[in-house]
Amino acid sequence: MTDLEVELDRDRRAFVAPLVSTLLTLPLGLVSLFFAGLSPMACDSCDGETADAFDASFQAAWPVFMAGLAMVLGLLVWGWALPWRKANAARRVGIAIGAPTLVVLDTVVFWALLDLP
Repeated sequence: MTDLEVELDRDRRAFVAPLVSTLLTLPLGLVSLFFAGLSPMACDSCDGETADAFDASFQAAWPVFMAGLAMVLGLLVWGWALPWRKANAARRVGIAIGAPTLVVLDTVVFWALLDLP
């Protein structure tokens, strides 16, 4: 490929989708992490079987939640790391949409796994 062909194939707006996704996903992920971190306080006054059930469910839900956030971070990095070519525009937009969607899905799964009192 000549330099002119490479320049013509370059997508000058390739940064828009990852930037919007990052600006939306990071605050959403931090808020989600904050409330998930506070969730053990829901069972502060619990005792006996209720507390044991909550602790067991939290011990299963927390690693799932953190793995989901790691996947979100991977999607964000992947969106920025794709070559800035026009051929990758649709893939980049899909990844950009997938990152905040995965945060919401991860949060829903976390709360569904918890055995709240």
